[in-house]
Amino acid sequence: MRAVTEDEEYLRLASADNFRDVAGTGYPTRDGGTLRTGVFYRSNDLRLTDVDLTALAGLGLRAIVDLRTPAEIALHPDPDVPGVAHLHFDAFGIPIERLSGLTGRAEAVALMEEVYRGFVVEEQSRRAFGGVLHQLATGGPQLFHCSQGKDRTGWVAALLLHVAGVDDPTIESDYLLTNALTAGSRSRVEAEIERHGGPDLVAVYEPTLVVDVAYLRAAWDAVDEQYGDRAAYLRDGLGLDEESLARLRGLLRGSGV
Repeated sequence: MRAVTEDEEYLRLASADNFRDVAGTGYPTRDGGTLRTGVFYRSNDLRLTDVDLTALAGLGLRAIVDLRTPAEIALHPDPDVPGVAHLHFDAFGIPIERLSGLTGRAEAVALMEEVYRGFVVEEQSRRAFGGVLHQLATGGPQLFHCSQGKDRTGWVAALLLHVAGVDDPTIESDYLLTNALTAGSRSRVEAEIERHGGPDLVAVYEPTLVVDVAYLRAAWDAVDEQYGDRAAYLRDGLGLDEESLARLRGLLRGSGV
């Protein structure tokens, strides 16, 4: 499958505004290659209209991989898509009990950086992310998602792009797309927060509603601190052998099945 050009638009879902192709429109790799689109998709939760559900079904997905907690899933279960396996890997997101106690913006930023470091240092999260990547290595097309599609999903996407040979500036640019794509839905959340707690509370919570390169870099820093480098994190932290990594690279670079 070829990469789409910059003038072409990949599939968008109106009812899942952070749904997109992990490969973008065909991101370049450090060695001059181009990623293949139509292999892995990422999203926020799948509260879809009938039109969007039909579009999703048309992708021919093998599996939908859910990174949410059981409580999140119970609140908004994924829709049934005929012929598609639904798999669950429970990774820690933003703890709701910590959110409710935030009193200032700096505290919210610190919480987000702690969440991202937890992706690396928390055993449950390592099991979940390792499980997701092992599953994705079985072949595309597959979709993975969490609730907002920005943190747990953003980390998996960043790992996939790194494995495929994409440079960090491109990974960061892709990561930050969440802020542009979710501007409309985020403004509705902010309006609700303001209605209940006023504009000052919106300012407190705003760092938890967006992505920031500082969050992603906090996770990469934790990788270096805990494992020495990304290769060791993927191997020792997530349990990915070279065969699995090669399959992921092949899938995203056009030489996999």
